[in-house]
Amino acid sequence: MDINANKMVVQAYVEAINRFDMQALRRIFSPEARIYGVLGYGGLDVVEPIWRELHEGMNMCLEVLDMAAEGQNVVARYRETGRYTGFFRGLSGHEPTGKSYEITAMEWFVIEDGMITSRWGARDSAAITRQVTAS
Repeated sequence: MDINANKMVVQAYVEAINRFDMQALRRIFSPEARIYGVLGYGGLDVVEPIWRELHEGMNMCLEVLDMAAEGQNVVARYRETGRYTGFFRGLSGHEPTGKSYEITAMEWFVIEDGMITSRWGARDSAAITRQVTAS
């Protein structure tokens, strides 16, 4: 198991998620991958609409601050930034304000045979809501 290769898979994920390049993401995730996040979990077909909203409505961008790996596990800590400019189900009931946000986010990945088989994401959704909806 090559820890540096596993870190490179996660870096490729970050670059693809920032571009919202689903073709690249489908090459990085195994077909059976499970993705767990604040708004639920499922395979790529389930999370793609959520990721599209994060990209189009929240203009989300991840910047890797730290990455650690052991065996098949990789953990990343990010600076997540964005701007609330369009629909996002996580903010239902709030009209887009154009306001920006910045939080720390973390994700845990399991990499097998060079592909992501599991991803867990942790974000402070309340902090995002406060930043983008405050008067």
